Amino acid sequence: MRSVAENSTPRIKVSMRGAQKTFSEPGKPAIEVLSGVDLDVAEHEFVCLLGPSGCGKSTLLNMCAGFESIDGGTIAIDGEPVMGPDPRRVFVFQEYAIFPWMSVWDNIAFGLQGRSDAQRHEIARHYIELVGLEGFERAYPRELSGGMKQRVGVARALAVNPDILYMDEPFGALDSLTRLNLRSQLIQIWRREKKTILFVTHDIDEATQLGQRVVVMSARPARIKTIVDLSGLAYPRDIDSAEYIQARDRLFEEMGVSTRV
Repeated sequence: MRSVAENSTPRIKVSMRGAQKTFSEPGKPAIEVLSGVDLDVAEHEFVCLLGPSGCGKSTLLNMCAGFESIDGGTIAIDGEPVMGPDPRRVFVFQEYAIFPWMSVWDNIAFGLQGRSDAQRHEIARHYIELVGLEGFERAYPRELSGGMKQRVGVARALAVNPDILYMDEPFGALDSLTRLNLRSQLIQIWRREKKTILFVTHDIDEATQLGQRVVVMSARPARIKTIVDLSGLAYPRDIDSAEYIQARDRLFEEMGVSTRV
């Protein structure tokens, strides 16, 4: 099956040119976190940012989302410079960024103020079903597993119909089986909803399972070492296939990690 981005020639959604970030504090040496990042992300594309912990991946994502200022170069969305947060671009964090005093239903419908009751009901129902939380509509976060909480976060992000979904290691705090299930579910959601996704991870298997392209970043200050095109690897991806293993081993090699222990 052909991937979303292969069905047509999509326009560029996110464009980074020479993106740079330096953190400084009075009396301390400046720390260059990002150095000259150039990257284009196509509309509806799923791109993983892969690199060692602390290399600056999350900082780059925060800059794209408008949460962090840019110190050099440019980052543009649809040709317009990023000036700050925008409701068309939604963030999903590793921590469960949902309201503990609200039910699943109310969390997912939270961003739908201004819609009619009928519209809010229809949208909330759609995304509850999409992430497989039927029967838990009136449950509170304390009654949910970690994976279920993260599905609430994904559903709430999608409910406001964003153009871009920024995901910062959203499954990092979950057990391995839950991570596998949520990765599979995320791919199904992405293919159905046709969103642009920028996904930060330091997990090579996760990047191999999810990304159409994987941007391999160096240690700090982060630069792009290489971009590995996995668009020829069909979804759903068979982790036991020779093609998958070859792609994963390529990423291990680019990260400078041995596949032998």
